[in-house]
Formats: sequence, structure tokens, C-alpha cells
Amino acid sequence: MENMNGGRALMKSLEKEGVKEVFGLPGGANLPMYDELFKSNIRHILARHEQSAAHMADGYGRVSRKPGVCFATSGPGATNLLTGIATAQADSAPMIAVTGQVPVKMIGKDAFQESDIIGMANPCVKYSFQPRDASEIPGVVRKGFYIAATGRPGPVLIDIPKDVQQNEASMTFPEEVKIRGYHPWTDPDIVQIEKAIDMLLAAEKPIILAGGGVTISSAFAELQSISELLMIPVVTTFKGKGSFPENHPLSLGPIGMHGHAEANKLMTEADCVLAIGTRFSDRSVGTFEEFEKRLKIIHMDVDPAEIGKNQTTNIAVVGDVQATLRIMVKLLMQKSIKKTEGTTWLKHVKEVKEYWRENLKLPKGEMTAAKILRKLREVLPKESITTTEVGQHQMWASLFFDVIHPGTFFSSTGLGTMGWGFPAAIGAKVAKPDVAVVDIAGDGSFSMTENSLATSVLENIPVIVFLVNNFSLGMVAQWQRTFYDRRMIGVDLKNCPDYVKLAESYGAQGIRAQSLDELEKAIKIGLKSDVTTVIDIPIDPEEDVLPFVAPGTPLKDMILPS
Repeated sequence: MENMNGGRALMKSLEKEGVKEVFGLPGGANLPMYDELFKSNIRHILARHEQSAAHMADGYGRVSRKPGVCFATSGPGATNLLTGIATAQADSAPMIAVTGQVPVKMIGKDAFQESDIIGMANPCVKYSFQPRDASEIPGVVRKGFYIAATGRPGPVLIDIPKDVQQNEASMTFPEEVKIRGYHPWTDPDIVQIEKAIDMLLAAEKPIILAGGGVTISSAFAELQSISELLMIPVVTTFKGKGSFPENHPLSLGPIGMHGHAEANKLMTEADCVLAIGTRFSDRSVGTFEEFEKRLKIIHMDVDPAEIGKNQTTNIAVVGDVQATLRIMVKLLMQKSIKKTEGTTWLKHVKEVKEYWRENLKLPKGEMTAAKILRKLREVLPKESITTTEVGQHQMWASLFFDVIHPGTFFSSTGLGTMGWGFPAAIGAKVAKPDVAVVDIAGDGSFSMTENSLATSVLENIPVIVFLVNNFSLGMVAQWQRTFYDRRMIGVDLKNCPDYVKLAESYGAQGIRAQSLDELEKAIKIGLKSDVTTVIDIPIDPEEDVLPFVAPGTPLKDMILPS
């Protein structure tokens, strides 16, 4: 037991959890913890907005598989974190958000910069704590990290009143964690796995649907083994993109609203789906009723709440995805089960894949979305990490940017948070400083958090912003063209700002690429640069993302380019 104040106990607890960096902004209610942060060995990375601090912690957490940590003060500082917290919750990203709060005796009195952040955040966190005594801090931090990282990961909020940060107490730093009522279910039922194998072997047109859970549990090798042993083609959700190498012969790419034509087509023909770590989002499956009409569904997920929530399940296997698939591989090996390529279904899969690769009509011209993203893939090292913003560029990345090295592609999928990609790229770079990190951005989305350029430059965290610039809020504009008879309102960004000058004003590097040759040179310059590089790539504002499955329609009714 040691005597110390709450702020020091917080820093010591974070150090015990292996925290090396925190992303944040100081303010009145968290100054005591910042004073102790000054004395610690933890690096503070100053964000320019609390939302960006949360996105940085989110990106760090997704790449490192350990909770990223962000700090904010009370009131507006805490509420500014909420979008980032909700984004992490929607995408199951591990995060610890630490907020300052007004002193205990002032809570509920409408004090200056008071907000009920616990009440506001509870719907979008995995758990929240508000220690009222300094001695509680070590236990709260230990529990918070355990909750954030285990089972289905997610964000945990720790709201610490200012006087609790200042007060001294006798501290005990627990090694073990005991949380009443929290028992993550990780060990799968072998009997259920055997039933799943039998159902897959009996199917004539099986398919694997890999979701974000595969990436979260790092089950890449296991997924590939299952696919190759049983010769089953793999589609992914958008969040699952990159969980299976997209240059693999059995890969069909993402399904859904902006999925690959061949993936959507074959998904509608399958008779059995092995769904791994997915929640069957409406953006992935279209209409729930139509999706499950002819399908037998095997659902594997660590979260029992997802079983049967959106789709009727024939066989459920609850447990850690990697552990589940490892057992499945062992059972298949024991039974000496290995299929060949000669099935009618696989021949059909190959034919459909080849047909759409050859016959999907793409816009003509040099600087189209397909061509610039394929150029990025050509030049970028395979192990590079890619984040995206939210909008048309994000869906073009789904279609035209193949992820070859598993677990290197990250996006805001569940909440669809504009402005996520750039600060998340900064967090990703902090997690893996020796790996190139690229944010595939759109002008509308990048504008929301572009002030993070200051963070990337001053903190020496160089990334590349691959800015697909159509001078508009492109996805909204596409919907207005498609569904609202071209009644265009609120989407024209009028070529403002000049992103090259904007980058340079922050001390970053700005390059405008108006040809594929210029683009290739710009990417190579960015990869060698010691500062962040913003590559401004003007494209046609009228270019749409196609294929497209309209909301409320099944995958079979996808709209194709004409």
C-alpha cells in the first residue's frame, strides 16, 4: 500500500497497464491528472479537438489490439469525446476515455463546465466508472482495461472528479480482476462446431461470410485454413475487409450496399453460410428477410447477444472466433477432410468472378476512382496500414483497393463517422511507427478533422492523406442525383480550401496529382517523407459509386453501372 493522490494513482495504474502514449487535451477539471502526467514517463500527444483525440485512441486500439487512451476535461471537453466513443462502440474497438469532472460536492449543481457525461455516454460505452474516492482509482483502471479488451472489445469511460484527482489516499494496485456479473464467454462448444462442420459438408453451395470479428481476434490464418480445407469461397462485410487476402483465388471481396458484384451475386445463390464475427448489418445483407430465405446460417461470434438478433440462425457457436476456428481446423484435420477444386459450385464461382471482372463497366478517363485506388495499391507496400474516412471514397476503397496483408485496413463502419480516418491514421502510426500509414480520404470528411495536421506535424507522426477530391459531399450528392431527381442542396464545397496550401500552412507537405504519373510520384514521395503528406487528387464530381444496393432492397437488386 502506498500513499499518493488520485492523479498519481491514475498515472501509475496506466503505466502498469503498459500505456506509453495518451491522446488528449487539458482543461480545468483534469489539470491535476495532467500535472501528474507531466511527472510520468507516458507520452502526451496533444490533439486539436477532443473528438480527434478519441479517434486517435480508437485507431491505436484497432491496430495494437490494446486499449488506446484519451483524456478530456469536463463539460464540453467530455461531450466532444462522445462521437469518438460511440464510433469505437459501434466497431468494437478497445478504448479507455478518461474525463475530468467537477468536484464531488458540486456534481448536480450545474457547476461551471459540468455535464452528466456518465448519463450521456452510457448508451455508447461498454461500461463507465466514476470513482468518488481517490483509493478507488487503481481498481477502476484495472477493471476498465480488462472490460475494454476482453470478450467483444469496446470503450470504457472513467470520469474522475477534480477533488478525487487531488486527494491523497492509501492505494492498493490489484493484479487480479474480479467483476461481478462480467464473464466473457470465450470457450466455444465443440459439439456445436461439429454440427457446423456437418452442415457445411452437406451443403452444395457453401460460402463464408467473414466479419470484423475475424480481424479483432486475429483469426486470419485460421480463416484461410478453413476456406482452403473445405474449398469454400469467402466474402466479407465491409468491416471484415482485409480479414482474408483479396488476391486469394477463393476471395470474392465485400458484400453489401457497395460490395463487389460477384460477391453479392454469389451470396444470393449460396445455400449455406458460415458467418464469422459479423452482426449481419443492414448495409451488408440488404433486407434481412430476403437474405435468410434460402440460407442455412451458421453463426460464430464472441457476443451471444448477436446470435439471432438480425438473422435466424440454424447453428450458433458462441466463443472467441480464433479459438473456435482453431478447433474447427483440428477437427477437420483429424477427420482428414479436404475438398478439391472440382465441384460444380466452385466452377460456377470462378465463372461468375471472371465475368464481373471483365464486364463491370467503369467510367472512362485517366483519373477515375478505380484507377487512382489501383495505383495506390500498386505503389503501396503490402504491409502498409490503411484507414479511410467516410463517404464515396470509402466505398470506392471497398471496390477497388485490394487488401492483401490481413488486418491492415480500418474504417468507421457501424457509425459511419466522417472525420474518423485521419486522426485514426495518426493513432495507427503511433501504434506501429515503422509501418507506412495511409488515410484514404474525401474532401468533405477530411475537412472535419484536418486540424489534426498540427498534431501529426508537431508530434512527428507522418502519415499520407490520399485525398480523393470531388469538391463535394460526394455520397450525399450521389443520393440526391439518384433518389431526389438531382435536387442538389448542401453538397457543393466549391473547391474550398486549397488542400495543398492548407497542408503547407501546418508545416506538412501538399502535392496535387492530376495524372497517374504524378500520383505515383506523389505516393513515393509521401512514403519517404518525414512529415505528413496530403495528396490532393481532383476527380469528376459526377462519378458515382457502383454497384449500389439501395436501402431496403435485397442484394439481388443491386444497381449496376450502365
